[in-house]
Amino acid sequence: MNKVKSGILGLSLGALGVVFGDIGTSPLYAVQAIFGSKGQHLTINETNVYGIISLVIWSITIVVTIKFLAFIMRADNQGEGGIIALVGLIKGSKLVSKYKWFFITLGLVGVAFFFGEIVITPAISVLSAVEGLKVVTASFDSLILPVTLAVLTFLFAIQRYGSAWLGRLFGPIMLVWFVTIGIGGLSQIFQHPNILISLSPFKAIDFVITQPLIAFASLAAVMLAITGAEALYADMGHFGRSPIARAWLFLVFPALILCYMGQGALLLQNTDSTVSPFFLLFPEILQIPIVLLATVATLIASQAVISGAFSLTRQAVHLNFLPKMLIHHTSENKSGQVYIPFVNIVLFMSVISVVVFFGSSERLANAYGLAVSITLLIDTVLFIVIARTLWRKSIAYVATLVACFIIIDILFVVSSLAKLKSGGWLPLMVACVVLLLISTWVKGQSIVSRERKAKEGRLQTFIDNIAHIKPAITRVPGTAVYISHHDGFTPMALHATVEKLHELHEKIVIIYVTIAEIAHVSEEEQIVFDNLGSDDGISCLRLSYGYHDSLNIPNALKSARHLSPELDFDVDDVSYFVSMIKITPTRRHNLSSWRKSLYGLMNNNALSSSDYYKLPTERTIEIRSLLSL
Repeated sequence: MNKVKSGILGLSLGALGVVFGDIGTSPLYAVQAIFGSKGQHLTINETNVYGIISLVIWSITIVVTIKFLAFIMRADNQGEGGIIALVGLIKGSKLVSKYKWFFITLGLVGVAFFFGEIVITPAISVLSAVEGLKVVTASFDSLILPVTLAVLTFLFAIQRYGSAWLGRLFGPIMLVWFVTIGIGGLSQIFQHPNILISLSPFKAIDFVITQPLIAFASLAAVMLAITGAEALYADMGHFGRSPIARAWLFLVFPALILCYMGQGALLLQNTDSTVSPFFLLFPEILQIPIVLLATVATLIASQAVISGAFSLTRQAVHLNFLPKMLIHHTSENKSGQVYIPFVNIVLFMSVISVVVFFGSSERLANAYGLAVSITLLIDTVLFIVIARTLWRKSIAYVATLVACFIIIDILFVVSSLAKLKSGGWLPLMVACVVLLLISTWVKGQSIVSRERKAKEGRLQTFIDNIAHIKPAITRVPGTAVYISHHDGFTPMALHATVEKLHELHEKIVIIYVTIAEIAHVSEEEQIVFDNLGSDDGISCLRLSYGYHDSLNIPNALKSARHLSPELDFDVDDVSYFVSMIKITPTRRHNLSSWRKSLYGLMNNNALSSSDYYKLPTERTIEIRSLLSL
């Protein structure tokens, strides 16, 4: 029992550094964004401060504690969470096809907006922490931007080395962070204990009723207090629901409440503290150490978001929503720790551009809420669909969820739309670009797949005709592995070998890889052997992976040797044949010409199947063919 408890405590400590980094650093900028650095957004008085702090506390309570922990985190895909997990559940459901694809598309919109959130998070987190320097002394003001850019450059530069070595420090540092912000808030509450009124939900309700326009306008900034809620769900597969819930309920949630109430109390005592209500929670002698701690905490929050971007991209690639990319595994023990160079470069350039363009966390806060609110709304919609179609929950249950959660999410979205001109356009632009890339790739792949099948032809027909080909096919010693793109169809590389070289190896294994709509596929179900009912040395191996699994065909061949004598060969002496295609645009009206060019660009720059499946370069032959689009 003690081992179980210590295991849960260890996971809860680990979750502090990975799961709660984003939402845990929100106090750095949320309250300042609501009232403005000089109180220009909202007048500072007891009515407004009590109402806003109550609104913040109960937004966190409803969205994170109730909606995610009590409901949405129960919808897991083999223990994995996140919006891709919801899409996978819906994709594998018995929902009517036209509705299924609508909700899958909606999920992809959520993925696109999540990328918008990923671009903003490192920028606003690190910038808000470094801005604490100007609280220490005004002479440091000119250093804020250079220091922020230097910190972010360092952060992205170390991504190639993986986060495992840094991850061991994350939990303890974030433990210190949450204890510190809790104590900082508590010290101000003692000086103005009336702020405890904000704990009552009736204070938030009264504020909304008596000042509806102010409350509604403030929701876009209040949304900043719940950024990172999606991370609780997305990282569930790493830690489990129980450790995350324990860490949240016993440490993170209380620390955040104390910190926000403390900032509210500080504002009522000193209206000039709006310049930096977080850092002014602490006495002057501690402000430099707090700035350093905040910078480290925001690095941790940013690291978690960047790792999430790598993980999400890998899932999208495996599910064929994006072209193949080079994926490095940075840990021998944990398959989930990956590094994608292309994504790292694009993110780095985007984040640096955002920091330079906006220049301050207050301006950047206007851009943040829209991405978060839309992602959370889509999470809720997909969860309700799953509750109704997969779990067969009653209409009354679904109606309750809609009344409790959907309405609140919609209010956050509509409020955030008011910030479109002042920064909300940024995540919208990022989301549109990502969605354009995804939709173009999916549509282009569908067209190319039909063309490819027509050229490949049925595998059984090919096998039946081998004996009748003139001149006769020469069988050469050894084993050849051909990568197939469609189950039951002949790889184009196999056609080329016969038609151009008039020879085949004595043993031929055709491998077809499929990615299931689940996170992981067990080793027992991962490999299926089929001798194709013939004695000509041609057999088929079907490999199934989950979207969180690592793909490696040579390793799969080693694991499959016991399945049949036909597979009992030296894997290190196998020749691999891969079909590559080059796209040639046509005048057909199946896709607009500019999207054909975009798809061709994506396809031509995609990672080859050889690298994607970890095939040995020195024994892999890539055969190219032309396909029209």
